[in-house]
Amino acid sequence: MAAGSDETTDTALAAGAGGKEAEHVKPFTPEKAKEIIMSLQQPAVFCNMVFDWPARNWTAKHLAELLCGKQIRFRMGMKSTDTVPQFETTCSYIEATLEEFLTWNSDQSSISGPFRDYDHSQFWAYADYKYFIHLFEEKTDVFQDVIWSDFGFPGRTGRESTLWIGSLGAHTPCHLDSYGCNLVFQVQGRKRWHLFPPEDTPFLYPTRIPYEESSVFSKISVVNPDLKRFPQFQKAQRHVVTLSPGQVLFVPRHWWHYVESIDPITVSINSWIELEEDHQARIEEAITRMLVCALKTAEDPDNTKAWLNPTEVEVTSHEINCHYLNGAVSAFFDHYRTSKVVETQTLRINREPMKKEKLSEHNQMQVEQTCNQNLTKRSVKQEAAIPFGPDLVAVIPSSEEASSERGSEFESEGKDFVDRDGEHFGKLHYRKSQQKMDKSENASNSTTVPSETFISTDDLLDCLVNPQVTRIVAQLLIQGRSL
Repeated sequence: MAAGSDETTDTALAAGAGGKEAEHVKPFTPEKAKEIIMSLQQPAVFCNMVFDWPARNWTAKHLAELLCGKQIRFRMGMKSTDTVPQFETTCSYIEATLEEFLTWNSDQSSISGPFRDYDHSQFWAYADYKYFIHLFEEKTDVFQDVIWSDFGFPGRTGRESTLWIGSLGAHTPCHLDSYGCNLVFQVQGRKRWHLFPPEDTPFLYPTRIPYEESSVFSKISVVNPDLKRFPQFQKAQRHVVTLSPGQVLFVPRHWWHYVESIDPITVSINSWIELEEDHQARIEEAITRMLVCALKTAEDPDNTKAWLNPTEVEVTSHEINCHYLNGAVSAFFDHYRTSKVVETQTLRINREPMKKEKLSEHNQMQVEQTCNQNLTKRSVKQEAAIPFGPDLVAVIPSSEEASSERGSEFESEGKDFVDRDGEHFGKLHYRKSQQKMDKSENASNSTTVPSETFISTDDLLDCLVNPQVTRIVAQLLIQGRSL
């Protein structure tokens, strides 16, 4: 797909990079920044908001001094671009210090140590998902160098953040996060973000294999897609932005993203912001975990490396997964009851007190309405007046032409598979399965079953734990408990 308007976004970001910093005035108060974050439904870049953060100086060299030779795990991947995503299950891993990483990254010949088997011209290295609370457990004072309170989240520091250090070409496969929204502070080097809106989920061919709690992966290599195998991807609405040091990217809930390092060294800090919708999302994740673990361990109990992401410590038992699911459902209702207490108190202050019987009946009706209506879709954020400009740059679609083409193509295919969210469910899997059934019927006189008709465990899981399917199952569980 074309990326013509990417230059527009990058130009706007460059224009906003200098202004307020010289004046030492931040463009948004914490309250206004939080209002923007909680209402904005598209990615955007904050400029001139972190110029006084001590973490601005957290280059890889500075971090190497802070960590004092502490070993961390690096993921090693190939720089060559394939049509198949480089999932974490296909990468190698090494334990090394940041000093060793910097030496290897300087492309010194005849290098020894952990990186000796990895030619710098062919491999990239990524120390990702490094939680501050574990990385700096002996230097907790550094937590205060990250000041998320400037964005309206008091008390949120490095303690609630993760660190990402990569070399040129390091990247994460395209995925969406099940929980929260995301704030990403770019410290050193530049990263290019490819983002896709939640409504494009069917065009990204979601999968839960490899399995990682709270991450839904795409089967597509978005920088080199196999359009013969994944033709619907042509309808996806790509948003591209290059994030530079000193800028903070806001990634809304359930936006797909593929992130690549485009400079020799990149350092980023991020924090996931919890949202109201996460309470149901945790039930959906518990359902997914139970089904994936049950089917994949039944298929091959001794081979978890092929499907379990290295970020997951272990495969849990069915009993533990049941306990996890029950805990998620209980937590949902605990939260709901707490919010209803507050709402009931407000009613009693602002109105005449209801009779006990009527209030109970009213609350029960609201529980059912919440399960039948509000929970069938994500909470719709109220759009505020967003002050886009040099200090808040919207990440726009890369091709408006592709956007209009995408809409007309989808509309022409019919609307039978549109759910209440306006999202599209099952169309791709249905068509693929129907084609396979047709082939099977045509070959009914043959003694051997054509290979195209074979359905693997992963094929079944792609349907069973499709994000929209687990959402429906979660709603049914919630309704069953509230009746």
